[in-house]
Amino acid sequence: MPASIIPTPAGNRIKALDIIRGVALCGILLMNIPGFGLFHAYDDISNDGGTTGWNLKVWWINTMLFEGTMRGLFSMLFGAGILVFTSRTVNGNSTMVTDLFFRRLLWMVLFGIIHCYLLLWNGEILYAYGIVGMFAFSFRHLQPKKQILAAVIFLTLSTVWNTYDYYQHKHMYEKATASTIKKNNGDSLTKEENKAIEKWEGFVEERKPGAEKKAEEISAMHKSYWSIVLHKAGENQFMQTVFLYRYNFFDILAMMLMGMAFFKLRIFRAERSKRFYLLMALLGYGIGLPVNYLETHTIQSGTFSILAIDKSYITYDLGRVANTCGHIALIMLFIQSGWPRFLQNALAAVGQMAFTNYIMQTLICNFIFLGYGLSLYGKLQRYELYYIVAGIWILQLIISPLWLKYFQYGPLEWLWRSLTYWAKQPFKKQVQPKEAA
Repeated sequence: MPASIIPTPAGNRIKALDIIRGVALCGILLMNIPGFGLFHAYDDISNDGGTTGWNLKVWWINTMLFEGTMRGLFSMLFGAGILVFTSRTVNGNSTMVTDLFFRRLLWMVLFGIIHCYLLLWNGEILYAYGIVGMFAFSFRHLQPKKQILAAVIFLTLSTVWNTYDYYQHKHMYEKATASTIKKNNGDSLTKEENKAIEKWEGFVEERKPGAEKKAEEISAMHKSYWSIVLHKAGENQFMQTVFLYRYNFFDILAMMLMGMAFFKLRIFRAERSKRFYLLMALLGYGIGLPVNYLETHTIQSGTFSILAIDKSYITYDLGRVANTCGHIALIMLFIQSGWPRFLQNALAAVGQMAFTNYIMQTLICNFIFLGYGLSLYGKLQRYELYYIVAGIWILQLIISPLWLKYFQYGPLEWLWRSLTYWAKQPFKKQVQPKEAA
């Protein structure tokens, strides 16, 4: 490996990117925690965790402000990272950098498989980033306007697909309802009408499992480690195949392209004017919050029915992308303020160790919720989960700056870089000798 091809030195890092990555890392846990601790309750809170009082309030807050935005931030930062990584050349030859980039992604794919199947987080994102990043790579040289246009096209395709699914499910429900009414009236049903009832009942059982299924799942998650590995293997396979290409692909690719555009437009460097960021925040929240309110109200007023939830996804991308832009603007204003310095430095450290901290969140949550730890899966109410979130945030905001005081990288960042460059990277920080008196 040529000496000129080395990881980005700590002194050359873009602090604004690290801070926003730290915010996104904390926000990811805010959204992921129901998947760690509750049964089938990420999309549908009626399945587990409670739907009244503070349980309902925290769901409203997350759905209105954060749903899809933290994932969006991470995806955009990954897109910006593609530009940072591939901007280097060796003697005018970019081929070696391209080789390193794809090796880096292939290792990420492997880390994602391990994270999903052995560390037992089926909601993990590393595998998807590794796969989708290979496609996003081809868009890196486009002008920002074209990258944003491509992102809009991909998000529109996702919206069309969500709309199609909603009307398909609505049609399925209507056929089953008509057949059920006919059956209750004592009329004989055709073979097709019986199938319509069976199909809808099976769909409901999948989306809203009954008490028996819930008890079985909670019991399975309270067993030994290897028992849980085998139990979750089928779901993990679904998440890294069907779910990836149905839901994550367009979502992640679009946001990566937006991240590239925002990096080129210097939005991510906190270098635009305060007026620019204020207008960006007003526009983002001015669109995102009303749309998300409509979605959240639709779900609750529909008593968390399958059709109400699916209907909310028709405007999902519009609301969450607008809110994501609002969040970015607010974070950039926070960075420009320079206050409070200790918090900005702590968030930057969390962001610099995002890979390590992301996996750490999984390990801590699995110990708390699964059978080889405290076995709290399915036992807490939704609002109680956020005490755990706050505790993990405080822990990572404290230990990340302390770690980076003595080491160049987080342990997993170091491993990833060593594997990418196929050479052992320096780990400990060199102690500077004191100047002679």
